[in-house]
Amino acid sequence: MSEINCEIGERIKGIRTLNKLSLEEFAKQLSITPEQLTQYENGNVEISVSFLHDVSRQFDISMTELLSGESAKLSVYSVVRKGKGVGVSRRKEYDYQSLAYNFADRTIDPYYITIEPKPDDNTASLVWHAGQEFHYVLDGTVRVKIDKHETILHEGDSVYFDSTYPHSIEALGDKTAHLVVTITGKE
Repeated sequence: MSEINCEIGERIKGIRTLNKLSLEEFAKQLSITPEQLTQYENGNVEISVSFLHDVSRQFDISMTELLSGESAKLSVYSVVRKGKGVGVSRRKEYDYQSLAYNFADRTIDPYYITIEPKPDDNTASLVWHAGQEFHYVLDGTVRVKIDKHETILHEGDSVYFDSTYPHSIEALGDKTAHLVVTITGKE
C-alpha cells in the first residue's frame, strides 16, 4: 500500500497506544472490527475520510494531525490557493483536497473533491459517520445515495444531509465531476 497509508496507520496506532487501549477496545470505540483496525494500523488498506473523521472526533485529534502529523497553526483565517489543498486520496472513488488543513480547531472540514466516472456499473461503497455533510456540484453530474433515497445532481445543485445514514456519491456519464464538500462535527 502507499507510504501515506503507512504513515497514517502509524499515527492511528500511536493514538491507541497513548490512550492505553487494546486493539479490541479501540476498534469497539470506532465501531469496526479488530481485523479492520489492524489493516488500517499496518497501512494495508485505503483509509476512508469518514473513518479518519471518526478517529478525529472520538479522540479529539485534528484531521490535520492525522493526515500530516503536524498541528494546524492558523486561528483567525486560512487561505488555500487553487490546487494547493492538502491532497488526500483516501478512497478509490474520490480524490480529496483539504481546503482548511492549516486552520486550528475547525468545526467543519471543507474539501474539493474530484470523482472520476467509473467504466463499469459498480456502485460506490456506502459510508456513514457522525455529523452532517453539504455537497455542491461545480461541474459534472453525480448520483447521491442517502439511506434509501437516491438523487441526481447537476452543476450548481447541492444536497445537505445527516451523514449518520449510509451514503455514497458517484460520477455519471463520461465526465469527471468536481464538488465542494463540507463535513461537520458531531451534532
